[in-house]
Amino acid sequence: MPEYLLSVHGSEGGNYATPEDMERAFRDVGALNTELQDAGVWVFAGGLMPASSATVVREKDGALLHTDGPYLESKEHIGGFWVIKVADDSAALAWADKATVACQGAVEVRPFQSGPEG
Repeated sequence: MPEYLLSVHGSEGGNYATPEDMERAFRDVGALNTELQDAGVWVFAGGLMPASSATVVREKDGALLHTDGPYLESKEHIGGFWVIKVADDSAALAWADKATVACQGAVEVRPFQSGPEG
C-alpha cells in the first residue's frame, strides 16, 4: 500500500481564535490519532515547533552553512504532519478530511515516491 504525507499548514501566530479552540483541536487531533492507529493506517505523526526555531543547512562552494529560520520566507509553514499507509488517493483524502476538521487548519495530501521495492 502507498504511503501519504498529510501536512498541516498554518500561520506562525497560530490558527486558533481562542485558547478553547486550541484545546479542542488538540483533543480532536488526539482522537484522530487513536482512530488512525485503530484502523491500522498510522505510520508516524508529529507536531513541529514554530518555523522560527528552524535551521537551514546549505552547501555553497564546498562549505556547509547554517542559517537561522525557515527555508521559505512565507506567512504559512508546516505545523505538523501524519504519515499514513492506505490503499489509494481516495482513502488518503478521506483521512485528510478528518484531519482538517480535527486540527482546524489546511491539510496538504502528497503521496510518497515508491521505492525500489515497488
